[in-house]
Amino acid sequence: MQGELREPIASPEVQWAPRRFTARRSPTGSSKQCALRAMYFSARIDPMRFSTTGRTSIPSVVSSAPHKLSRAVTLGIVLPATLAASTAFAQVPPPAVNARSWVLVDATSNQVLASGNADERVEPASLTKLMTAYLVFEALQTKKITMDQTVMPSEAVRRVKTDESRMFIEANKPVTVHDLVYGMIIQSGNDAAIALAELVGGSESQFVNMMNTEAQRLGMKHTHFADVNGMPDPQHYTTAGDLAVLSARLIRDFPDYYNIFSVKEFKYNNIKQPNRNRLLWIDPTVDGLKTGHTQAAGYCLIASAKRPLPGTNDASRRLVSVMMGETKEHDRVQDSLKMLNYGYTAYDTVRLYKAGQVVGTPRVYKGSQDSVQIGVKSDQYITVPKGMADKVKPQIDQVDTLIAPIANGQQVGTAKLIADGKVLAQFPVVALQAVPQAGVVGRVWDSLMLMFNKKK
Repeated sequence: MQGELREPIASPEVQWAPRRFTARRSPTGSSKQCALRAMYFSARIDPMRFSTTGRTSIPSVVSSAPHKLSRAVTLGIVLPATLAASTAFAQVPPPAVNARSWVLVDATSNQVLASGNADERVEPASLTKLMTAYLVFEALQTKKITMDQTVMPSEAVRRVKTDESRMFIEANKPVTVHDLVYGMIIQSGNDAAIALAELVGGSESQFVNMMNTEAQRLGMKHTHFADVNGMPDPQHYTTAGDLAVLSARLIRDFPDYYNIFSVKEFKYNNIKQPNRNRLLWIDPTVDGLKTGHTQAAGYCLIASAKRPLPGTNDASRRLVSVMMGETKEHDRVQDSLKMLNYGYTAYDTVRLYKAGQVVGTPRVYKGSQDSVQIGVKSDQYITVPKGMADKVKPQIDQVDTLIAPIANGQQVGTAKLIADGKVLAQFPVVALQAVPQAGVVGRVWDSLMLMFNKKK
């Protein structure tokens, strides 16, 4: 069978002139052998990059001997935090899995913890619908479409065969966007994906163009889409690494819609179908994402779990695993569960700074005030091998001379995270408040002070 097969049903079973000072740290403080690559994804407003030639060097957390290293993802990402080159060793190697390619990501700290053949070209099968969902969520978020909007599916939905996953919509019979979204995500309906693509893109072909444009914007450099469902096609391909990028961005960019992936069943046209992600019944911390299967692609599963972050009462830690090309449906479930549990037990995630936390109050010249509070705008995390958290120390490299005006959010330095003398990661330090220019007298006075200090 070459088509998109109906899957097994889940059963309820600026280069800075640096001035350094000590930062104030928050009180909260393999059968497939693999290199463990640390990397950072982008913030919502920044393009994410998963590539072999990124703008930054990435530290590796590598499986310890006697394991032999296989090909691994090398990731260069544009982020609120970027990583510099260093190497540490994982104390516990990742478990053996049967997947042809796979990735484990800590989506809270935005790091890849483990991977195997993550850049190998694979068929995405129904995992294609994650990109379809991404663009649909974007249309919903921007009010281009609404959940209660009624859609009239075209004759194109008749192409969906009886052995394909479908939600059983009918051509020219009204259906709401809400039902189509739930039918596509929970029931993996190929017919629902076609109807949504025509609604958002105007036509399937135009929507596919949108998918490829978005893939490039997100940094999915090894991906090309040929349809909205994942039917086998030589021009329809991706990698485990690219799917990890897409999954993390979907979770981060659309929190209001992501919870749909955790719904266990959906009924349409008097036909109730369960979610095909068996982990929703096995592990209560798993809340997504998606399964996929064709004969060529094998059994695939992207799973995400969210568990409390130890040592905090207001933070959680999210991991995402990608398993591609399993030979058995059972294997994709068990391998995903093993890898998620490995990530939570073999690594610690540390919150280094809380959003809005002040890390310094450096001098400002020619401003309406003499100093400015600097820090970070969002929580900053790092994930390290278990037992290494206490060795991570923050260091702030600040712009040598700050001259007003300074905008709220303007980068004024860089925080570096150092362990054993090596830089593990770095991210921008910004002004937490605006500092307008002083009056003429104040600016003249500070100009004289700067001249005097320069001569000393």
